Amino acid sequence: MDAKNLKVVNQPVIKMDAMGLACGEPAFTDDMDFKGLLYAKLLWSPHAHARIKKIDTSAALKVPGVKAVLTYKDLPRVPHTTAGQGYPEPSPYDTYTLDNKVRYVGDRVAAVAAETMEAAQEAVSKIKVDYEILPAVLDTASAMKDGAPVIHDEADSKNIPDAKHNIAAKFDFEVKNGEWFKEADHVFEHSWSIPYLQHCAIEPHISIAYFDNFGRLVLRTSTQVPFHVRRIVAQALKLPVKNIRVIKPRIGGGFGSKQEVLEDIVAALALKTGKPVKLEYTRKETFISSRTRHPAICRMKAGVKNDGTITDAEMEITLNTGAYGSHALTVMMCAGSHTIPMYRVKNNIKFIGRSVYTNMPVAGAYRGYGATQGFFAWECLMDMMAAKIGMDPVEFRKMNYIKLGEGSPVFKAMGEGREGVEQVITSTGLFEAIEKGLAEIKWNEKKDKYRHQEGPIRRGIGAACMMQGSGIPEVDMASATMKMNEDGSFNLLVGAADLGTGSDTVLAQIAAEVLGIKTDDIIVTSSDTDITPFDVGAYASSTTFISGNAVKKTAEKVREMILEVGAKILDQKKEQLHLEGGKVVARDGSSCSLSEVANTSLYYYNQHQIVASASHFAHTSPPPFQANFADIEVDTETGVVKILDYVSCVDCGTAINPVLAQGQNDGAVLNGISHTLSEEMEFSSNGTPLNASFRRYKIFSAADTPPIRTFIMPTWEPNGPYGAKSVSEIGINGPLPAVANAIYNATGAWLFDAPFTPDKVLAALKKVK
Repeated sequence: MDAKNLKVVNQPVIKMDAMGLACGEPAFTDDMDFKGLLYAKLLWSPHAHARIKKIDTSAALKVPGVKAVLTYKDLPRVPHTTAGQGYPEPSPYDTYTLDNKVRYVGDRVAAVAAETMEAAQEAVSKIKVDYEILPAVLDTASAMKDGAPVIHDEADSKNIPDAKHNIAAKFDFEVKNGEWFKEADHVFEHSWSIPYLQHCAIEPHISIAYFDNFGRLVLRTSTQVPFHVRRIVAQALKLPVKNIRVIKPRIGGGFGSKQEVLEDIVAALALKTGKPVKLEYTRKETFISSRTRHPAICRMKAGVKNDGTITDAEMEITLNTGAYGSHALTVMMCAGSHTIPMYRVKNNIKFIGRSVYTNMPVAGAYRGYGATQGFFAWECLMDMMAAKIGMDPVEFRKMNYIKLGEGSPVFKAMGEGREGVEQVITSTGLFEAIEKGLAEIKWNEKKDKYRHQEGPIRRGIGAACMMQGSGIPEVDMASATMKMNEDGSFNLLVGAADLGTGSDTVLAQIAAEVLGIKTDDIIVTSSDTDITPFDVGAYASSTTFISGNAVKKTAEKVREMILEVGAKILDQKKEQLHLEGGKVVARDGSSCSLSEVANTSLYYYNQHQIVASASHFAHTSPPPFQANFADIEVDTETGVVKILDYVSCVDCGTAINPVLAQGQNDGAVLNGISHTLSEEMEFSSNGTPLNASFRRYKIFSAADTPPIRTFIMPTWEPNGPYGAKSVSEIGINGPLPAVANAIYNATGAWLFDAPFTPDKVLAALKKVK
C-alpha cells in the first residue's frame, strides 16, 4: 500500500493552534489569572552532599505575606520516582518530596508560599540550615569504587540494584556463537563521551495548583505526561487519585524534560495553604534542578573482516544519572537496543550497561533517549572500520545495515524495564534515503575533490545512519473517544500531549481520513485527566504510532455507527455505503449529509449518541530510519568547525503531515548540531554549575543555523496508522557522528569527546601531526 489515495493524511494541513499562538492568544500554563494566587520559591542545597542536622524556619514565617514554609518534617516520607513512566515504573524509588539529606548542589531543601514573589524570596533567604557536610563523589568511575561515599544509604528506597557501589541500574547481555574476534581481520576499541546537556525549552518548568468548587486539587502544568503526574503526585503526597485533576495547556517546549514529575511540591504548598500556588522555575533553576541528558562514556569494541563482514560487537556504556535514578535503566537500555541492531553482526554481541549515582545534577529523559549516546560511538566506529579495510564508509553501511524482514536478538533481550519483544523490520526506506543523501550532498564528487587539499582550511564529508523506535512495545498504551454533533462535526478527546509538535492536528487528520471529512470539522480536546481518556503521554516517539492507532480505531467505530444510520435514511444496505465529502454516499449516487445522520440518531431513529472509544497498544516498535550527511570546513589554525551543508533523509513511513514532520526533523537536527559544536554544562570542583544561563551556555540560534535540508522518504509501515512511524527524535542522533566522521575525512583526526570545540579540535590535530 501507499499514500497516493489519501485525502487528508499525508497533506500539509495547517496546524490547528497556529493562528492563536501566532497572535498571542492565552494558551500556556501562566496565561490564566487566579484570585489570591500565592507564589512558591524553593531553597536549594549549596552542598553536593550533606545531611540536614537542623532547620529553622521561624524567621521565614515572620516575613509579611508568607503563608507556608515546608520542610521534610512537614511531609510524608514516601519513596518514589520522578520519572513519568508507565506503572510500575522501571526507575528506582529513591526520591522524596523533601528529605533530610541533600545529594547535589541544587537539591530541594525547603519550600515557601507567599503573597508576592519578593516575600517568598526573602523568606527563603531567612531559612537557617545546619548541615553535616558529607564526602561527595562527582564522577562515575570514582562512585563505583569500593569505599566510595554512598549517595543512597537510606533504608527505605527501593529497586536500587547496588546502592553500596552507587549503581542505580545495570544490565548485561551476550549472544555468543563462537570465540570472540576469532574471525576478525581487524579489531577496534575506543571510548566516546557526551557531557551534561540541557534541554533549553523556551518555557521553563511551571505549575499552578488550585482547588475546584468540589475541593479537588487541580494541577495546571506544563507536562508531557498528565496521567503520570496525577498518579505520582497522588503517591508522593498520599492522596487518592480521584482527588487530583491534571490539565496540560499548551507547552513551550519539552524535549523530554517535562516527562519529569516535579509537581509534588507545589501541590503540597496548595494543600498546606488551601490557596492557589504557582511555582515557576527561573532559567538558572531549570538548568540545575530540573533534568539534563545523561552524560555517558561509551566504549565499543568490534571486529571486521577484510570483505566488510562485521564479526563481533561489544558496547559498554556508563551513564551518569546524577543524584537520583530517574530513567536510569531505560535510557541505558535504549543506548543499546536502538543502536546495536542497526548492523548485522555475524558471531558475537555483548552489551554491558551501568547507570551510576553521583553528587551531580539529575539526568532524565531527553530527545534521543540513549540512542544519541550509543550512535555517537557506533557510527564513528563504522567509519574507522571502513577506513581500515579500504571501503567507502557509505558502501560499508549499505552492506551491513538491517534489511526488510530481518530481526536481531537484541530486540527480544533488551526491553525498557522488562524483557523486550521479538520483532523484524516490516518497513524500511534506508536504501532510498542513502541514495538521496549521496546525491544531494554530492558525495562522490566531493570525495574526489577533497582528497588532495592544501592550506589551513580543510573540507570534509561524513555520513551516519540510524534507527530509533515508535513507542515501547507491550508497554505504551493510548485511548481516544469521539462523539458526533448535530452539524456533522465531531469532538475528539485524546489523552495525548501536544508539546507544540502538532499532534492534535496529526490525530485530527487521521480521524478525518477515516470519516471522509476535513480537519476543520473536528474539535480536539487533549490532555485533561478528568475529560480525556488515558494516554501514557508524549515520549518514546509514541504519539503518532500509538495514539494515532487509537484514534484510527475510534474513528472506524464511529464510521460503522454512521453507516448504520445512513443505511436507514437512504434505505440502502450498509455494505453499499461509504463516507466522502461530509456525506454518506451510496453506490447509486444517493447521499445524505452527516448533519442529517447526527440529527436522525439523536432525535428520530433508535435515538442514541454516535460516540465511541478505543485503545491501542502495540506488539512491535517499527523503527524509522535515517541517513545523515555533513559537509564541513575545518580551520586547522583555529580549530573552528563550520557546517557548510547538512542533509537528513528520514524514513518515517507515511508522513501524516509532511510539513510538521519536516519541521520536527529540522528542529531535532539543529538540536544535535548544537550538541556537536557548542553545548556543555560546566561545573566547579565541588559540583556547582558554572554556566547555568543562556549567556554562558551556548545554544545555536537562528543566526548560527547552518543549511539543513530534510527529505522525507515515503514508505508504508503495515502496523502504523495509514503507514506511519515516528519522526520526532531520530534527527538529533545524526550530527555528532556525521560531523565527527567529516572532521576525520577533512583532517585525519578523530574526535571522541563532545562537543567539538576549537580547543578539542586543535588537540586532536596535534596528535595527527
